[in-house]
Amino acid sequence: MKELYQQAFTYATEFIHMANHAAIQVSDQDRENLAHLDVPLAEQGMAASEVLHELHQWVSPATMKMGSPRFFGFVIGGAYPVSVASSWLGTAWDQNTGLEKTTPGVAMLEKVSARWMLELLGLPASSATAFVTGATVANFTALAAARNQVFARAGWDVEADGLIGAPDLHIIISAESHPTVYKSLAMLGLGRNRVTKVPTDDQGRMRVDQMPAIEGNTIIITQAGNINSGAFDPVGKICQLAAGKNAWVHVDGAFGLWAMASAKYRHLGSGLELADSWATDAHKWLNVPYDSGLAFVKNEHALKAAMAITASYLPTENAGRNPSDYTPELSRKARGVDVYAVLRYLGRSGVAELVERCCDCARYFAELLVQAGHEVLNDVVLNQVVVSFGDEAINLAILDAVQKEGTCWVGQTIWRDRLAMRISVCNWQTDRPAVEQSAQVIIGVAANLKQTP
Repeated sequence: MKELYQQAFTYATEFIHMANHAAIQVSDQDRENLAHLDVPLAEQGMAASEVLHELHQWVSPATMKMGSPRFFGFVIGGAYPVSVASSWLGTAWDQNTGLEKTTPGVAMLEKVSARWMLELLGLPASSATAFVTGATVANFTALAAARNQVFARAGWDVEADGLIGAPDLHIIISAESHPTVYKSLAMLGLGRNRVTKVPTDDQGRMRVDQMPAIEGNTIIITQAGNINSGAFDPVGKICQLAAGKNAWVHVDGAFGLWAMASAKYRHLGSGLELADSWATDAHKWLNVPYDSGLAFVKNEHALKAAMAITASYLPTENAGRNPSDYTPELSRKARGVDVYAVLRYLGRSGVAELVERCCDCARYFAELLVQAGHEVLNDVVLNQVVVSFGDEAINLAILDAVQKEGTCWVGQTIWRDRLAMRISVCNWQTDRPAVEQSAQVIIGVAANLKQTP
């Protein structure tokens, strides 16, 4: 066993070292080589060391280097070394993190890291925290609590009686809400189309003056960090409109919620703490490995009513904080291990420095691109840069060429009905030299292609 784990450690560290220096894009040859894995299931097994060798031989080269400091294609971070190591340790512990009585160690890690995050993000200290897979399930979890609580206030038990015959429920949503929010609404039986969309301003913020009257049973879904511009909806003002009504205000803060950890950027979320629930993803700006979504719900009872499970064989008597009372799953990994490790490693100042450095790098990116004569389409208030090089054809050609060149990786988006390049800065390793190196490639590619008929 020790030799096998040492082999895995060697392969993993080789990959991590290579990932910062190799081309980010997977080559066509490495894609073709994956065919070596597509074989019939053998009658007899293979030695464990040979299995690992096969994985490393064919899969490592065919892996997008998303942990690179020059990966800007999606709004995702990398993984701090301490979180990679803690993830290995957590996997070795092999805990089914559902009940405090049976898994006290990892249950404690989730309890403590939940408290730390509420303090760090300026959210109400009594809020409940759910450790889930990602931002999609975090939105789903928080909105499940919202659905149940709004219906309960209207005298309807949705857990017992379902949605057939339930009172009307109004969903107010931004015209620029992320698709995962619509997916959550669909999974909750509330429908993708049964929403009222609020128009947005030129930076993608909900316009309060265009909000419909809040009447009856209502869920309002806001956004902290527009996927393109990084802008925040005026959550505080929206919460004031909802005050005193049977209304629930939810904040989709998949990456933007982490800005609340910085005194420099906290103003963007003014009044955000007045909302009823919040969703985010620790893999994005906290830079822990995947499978680390987080839902925060002000009303703990509402979350537990929507999520808790009981069975005769589950030891719940004299229980403390049972993690399974807050999440859709009963069986799951110990997600709090990696969050605890990174928060313990960075401290308050470290998280703030990470957020502020990424935002600084985004502004620097924009400055370099503007100096080269290109058009930045958004106000760079956070870590997002949207840039246009001309018409759709030239933008697509530049995107394709930059990705194939391999130094950096950027994505495309549609912003205000224009196809453009989107640059998202979330990685713990990204610094100004990484930005300069990447910008030089982008500017050079654009110059060459614009000279080509």
